[in-house]
Amino acid sequence: MTDSCISVKDLSISFGSLHILKNVSLEIQKGEKIVIIGPSGAGKSTFLRCLNRLEEPQSGHIFFDGEDILDKKNDINHIRSRMGMVFQHFNLFPHLTVLQNITLAPVTQKILTKEQANEKAMELLARIGLSDKAKSYPSQLSGGQKQRIAIVRSLAMNPEVLLFDEPTSALDPEMVGEVLQLMKDVASDGMTMVVVTHEMGFAREVATRVLFMDGGNIAEDGSPQEIFTTPKSPRLQQFLSAVIAK
Repeated sequence: MTDSCISVKDLSISFGSLHILKNVSLEIQKGEKIVIIGPSGAGKSTFLRCLNRLEEPQSGHIFFDGEDILDKKNDINHIRSRMGMVFQHFNLFPHLTVLQNITLAPVTQKILTKEQANEKAMELLARIGLSDKAKSYPSQLSGGQKQRIAIVRSLAMNPEVLLFDEPTSALDPEMVGEVLQLMKDVASDGMTMVVVTHEMGFAREVATRVLFMDGGNIAEDGSPQEIFTTPKSPRLQQFLSAVIAK
């Protein structure tokens, strides 16, 4: 398929005797917004981290634009520059200012000159209303501000795909909305996104497809309407009844 962006084939990973992913296969098309839901321990975050080799699976293949990223001959840093990752705990460098955090990677990897990177960073900060924080350090920011900076830092690399690993789970409830709004804005720009989240409202509103993972497998894969309105399996029905307030 010419529009295929990421193709996962028979991906498996174990930690000791614990089988985290069991022969998982998935096709992600360019522009799709994939939201992964499921109980803790289902393999959601491990699967996401495998997509840019932060975890090394024991078997299977992951093709990104036709290139097998698990082939050790391929430059994983180059691949990661095209596939941004936003973490649960922000992962900002505490000793760098906001501006330095955003510009470090594109300058280091020679994607942009320092002047270009600074200009782009200020444009992105203006977009999220945080231009006045350019010279601040992460310790001077709220959790919501840190996470929006982390998203902007990924966008500064001009990625083709953005991966989000539970981006709101470490935030105070009143800060969740500002991060989700930025994610919605990024989605509306056409970005290919894979999001692990417990925010069911976001999944309903933004996802083109929702995956329900359970026990190391993709148990159901469908549109938000199919997953939330007509779940097929008793396990998904049980999960949704537990996480969605009546």
